[in-house]
Amino acid sequence: MTDIKNHMHGLGQTARAASRAMARASTQTKNAALLEMAQLIESQTDALKSANAKDVMGATAKGLDAAFIDRLTLSDKAIATMVAGLRQVAELADPIGQMMNFKPLPSGINVGQMRVPLGVIGIIYESRPNVTIDAAALCIKSGNATILRGGSEAMHSNQALATIVQAGLASAGLPADAVQVVSTTDRAAVGELITMTEYVDVIVPRGGKSLIERLMSDARVPMIKHLDGICHTYIDVAADLDKAIKICDNAKTQRYAPCNTMETLLVHADIAAAVLPDLCKIYQSKGVELRVDKATRSTLESSGFVNLVDANEEDWSTEYLAPILSIKTVASVDEAMEHINHYGSAHTDAIVTENFTVAQRFLREVDSSSVMVNASTRFADGFEYGLGAEIGISNDKLHARGPVGLDGLTSVKYIVLGDGNIRV
Repeated sequence: MTDIKNHMHGLGQTARAASRAMARASTQTKNAALLEMAQLIESQTDALKSANAKDVMGATAKGLDAAFIDRLTLSDKAIATMVAGLRQVAELADPIGQMMNFKPLPSGINVGQMRVPLGVIGIIYESRPNVTIDAAALCIKSGNATILRGGSEAMHSNQALATIVQAGLASAGLPADAVQVVSTTDRAAVGELITMTEYVDVIVPRGGKSLIERLMSDARVPMIKHLDGICHTYIDVAADLDKAIKICDNAKTQRYAPCNTMETLLVHADIAAAVLPDLCKIYQSKGVELRVDKATRSTLESSGFVNLVDANEEDWSTEYLAPILSIKTVASVDEAMEHINHYGSAHTDAIVTENFTVAQRFLREVDSSSVMVNASTRFADGFEYGLGAEIGISNDKLHARGPVGLDGLTSVKYIVLGDGNIRV
């Protein structure tokens, strides 16, 4: 434990020193580092694949499932995506140094704000080695230093990628230690990282529920995170049925595992018989298990549906991440919003309606990081929001909320411009 503590504190000290150089780096310099990394990945694809093969072999020997192996594997497509991501981040506007909200005051001073880096960001993630590049790119462009702790199963891949990142930084004249990958697989390293308040300004966890629950329990460093993605779509009595079917199909079945996939469908009682049979035919044709309340069961059984499962209390607060959907019939938009605010995780919730007044109420009263009208919850994503990239989703209310892009990795400070002004 002493060795782990010394190792992690050494990383922290180095990162803190590097963060000062990153904070003053020019946009041109940061972009040069990112573009060099992209070229190095392209030229070292074979070496990256070789390192990744060791990780894949080890994971296979441990009997890890096919989905895990897929996330771990650096395919040609995954490598090309990393390269494209680096170049995309290089093209994004640099938030650092932006000045805003200036106003002249009666005293003669001008008060405004300037966007600045957070400092040192600790990022903890699991099996996807591409996160090493995604996280490094966003931290570099936003003028931060970072300490990356990837999953033990991806250690060879992450170390190979870290070497490329550090070479790219050095080639641009930036400190190579601005991005450091923890080299030990000991879980105690995570425990140290999340408590090093003297060196680390914020932690960003990217992983499963068990990881985030542990960090929420043990961390002393502030976090940008979300625990669950229990997303809802409510079909209002004033919904366009064609829109409702298209949106709700996409929100559930476009992909099952992401955190922005719909897990509960709420339907107004007055429109349930008109929309549920056609929609649920689509779900059942795609193998989606339907867990329903009594009113929904009655509606569907009247249309000849079978193989329905009775929803229980736990279903309303479960993130399935699977082809399972809870469906509840409600009497009003008020009941729908009450259900969402009670059982939801403040991630993403949507309404389908043509009633402007109802839509506005939903936007104001649903307390989630993303609230949508007539759109699939699957749009809750940094790229889809035009942020270029994201480091994660936050359903917290302080600092960052929703998809966290470059701006989410910055803070603001007040700046005052005067001309010899004194307070009287």
